[in-house]
Amino acid sequence: MEPPSYAWCRPAEWSARLTGFFLFRTLPYTGALNSDLQSWVDRLRAGDALALARAISSVENRGPASSSLLKALFPYSGRARIIGLTGAPGAGKSTLVDRLARHYRGENQTVGIIAVDPTSPYSGGAILGDRIRMQEHFSDPGIYIRSMATRGALGGLARATADVVTVLDASGRDLILIETVGVGQDEIDVVRLADITVVILVPGMGDDVQSIKAGIMEIADIFVINKSDYDGAERVEREIRALQSLAARPDSWTPPIVKTVASEGQGIEGLAASIQAYEDFLRKENLVLEHQARNWEDRLASMLRDALLEKARQYLGDGDAARYAAEIAEHKRDPYSLVEEIVARIENSNCPAEQS
Repeated sequence: MEPPSYAWCRPAEWSARLTGFFLFRTLPYTGALNSDLQSWVDRLRAGDALALARAISSVENRGPASSSLLKALFPYSGRARIIGLTGAPGAGKSTLVDRLARHYRGENQTVGIIAVDPTSPYSGGAILGDRIRMQEHFSDPGIYIRSMATRGALGGLARATADVVTVLDASGRDLILIETVGVGQDEIDVVRLADITVVILVPGMGDDVQSIKAGIMEIADIFVINKSDYDGAERVEREIRALQSLAARPDSWTPPIVKTVASEGQGIEGLAASIQAYEDFLRKENLVLEHQARNWEDRLASMLRDALLEKARQYLGDGDAARYAAEIAEHKRDPYSLVEEIVARIENSNCPAEQS
């Protein structure tokens, strides 16, 4: 039996109902699917590139079938290795992703690439710079490339990136490479999605490591010094090692430092070896599930936040948000009471009158 929509009005009762709901109810994706949806899933799983592209577009644009599709695909996900590559603009992320994809294809592994590009000020879509740089892969069915616009989202990723990862994972890709838009100190969402996070640095960018140590330095499982044939590469390596000596990671892993010249293909095998070494470490220390559970804890919080925000928007009529904002700006009312009022309105709309 479905838990009533008003159960959360009474916390204790909601807790008990929720526990029973998840422990004893058959999960929705184990039941029969709509025949059209099932056909879509089957074609995607069979390697139909058109079905895959359509699925990603539906998810990215939050189409009417996107929720049902993600529920249907989720049981087939969880098999791909998800590698996030992040770093400042100009670090050579696209070239590195391109070379790494070539390496894995040489090992006969299938690859999905999500390139998060800046948003076009004209169309609102991705600028597609990364996709243009990787165009030689378009004829290879073993590589699927998708550019995604940030659409105003901070953190280096688009809001739908995690869902697109689920679609690519369920399609049977062995690896998924996520290239973030150029990031700074605190735009580190990729760490909450990737199994392995690669931070790319280059010599000659101002204060080098010091300029970003407060942010993305802490998320690296592997450091790459790209364009290592430039002057200053040794200094960047020394600074990384100095920072590593100040604090040990909770899992006792020391991120290796790999030097590459991606434009020449140098150091790519070493990077792939470091990625494999970290995977082996996680398995040996039985940290794989813990790592994934931590990522899902963050992602669930984000999904709940988005869902609740969407629900709140449903209770704001046309023009209400602008009117409330103007009233707050003019100090005619305070935002704290307004938020409480909106939350109470949502609660009351879901809670039936208490039985006497």
